[in-house]
Amino acid sequence: MLEVFEAPYNTWNSSRISFVVNSIDSALVARALIENSNLIKWSLLLKAFLGIVALICGNGYIVGINQIYDIGIDKVNKPYLPIAAGDLSVQSAWFLVIGFAMTGLLIVGSNFGPFITSLYSLGLFLGTIYSVPPFRMKRFPVAAFLIIAMVRGFLLNFGVYYATRAALGLPFQWSAPVAFITTFVTLFALVIAITKDLPDVEGDRKFQISTLATKLGVRNIAFLGSGLLLVNYVAAVLAAIYMPQVFRRSLMIPAHIFLALCLIFQAWVLEQANYTKEAISGFYRFIWNLFYAEYAIFPFI
Repeated sequence: MLEVFEAPYNTWNSSRISFVVNSIDSALVARALIENSNLIKWSLLLKAFLGIVALICGNGYIVGINQIYDIGIDKVNKPYLPIAAGDLSVQSAWFLVIGFAMTGLLIVGSNFGPFITSLYSLGLFLGTIYSVPPFRMKRFPVAAFLIIAMVRGFLLNFGVYYATRAALGLPFQWSAPVAFITTFVTLFALVIAITKDLPDVEGDRKFQISTLATKLGVRNIAFLGSGLLLVNYVAAVLAAIYMPQVFRRSLMIPAHIFLALCLIFQAWVLEQANYTKEAISGFYRFIWNLFYAEYAIFPFI
């Protein structure tokens, strides 16, 4: 999940949390505003800010819970994390995650209505059963990546867009671009879910955590993830070709062809590096960069 607790220890991960939240929130809000520009109000800025804070709190809770129950594994895979490194006590970590959950629920419950509060609570629940015994669904590859896809793909995109339309005084209504980004990112989240464990194979095997990477091998999972992303990009190009009344062909087609070619090149670089841990980490970072790129172009497609 998103690494709130890694902030002081890993520059790239610490920037990722705020960038992910801002990317999703800003892109979907921008799309809703573009579709209804006559309803824009300055008062929406406060709600957007509160929404970002609530999302950060939700991520803080989910990531914190995961690190509390993964101390042994993190000492092998990510020894720089504060709990694994001994810089943050388990008691303090519990204080933080409970504070994150309560703050997030308070913000959402008092500003975004019962439906969004229910979606937010569902996200916290899924994050809990992902990490906490006796459930600990992260032990099961299929359940783990379905939970991640649900939270990253559907709940975030649907929830933010729904909340934005509600703030504008509009009933929820799917638009083709929002349906596209939700579907696209749900599949993308599956790729993130199956590739996130690539750098962590050593620790996962030691602690008998079953992941697709430990079962099928790093090379096979890297190819599988690349293949799924290429399917995404091909589908995006086809959508632009067959639905010109909905999407801007002049942006949608060349942008996704370019991103697909970048992905192919990065997969080739990983193969040439013989799947070293450093190369695998670079490949995983690149996948996140593709994720950001999609949200960057989304408001304009």
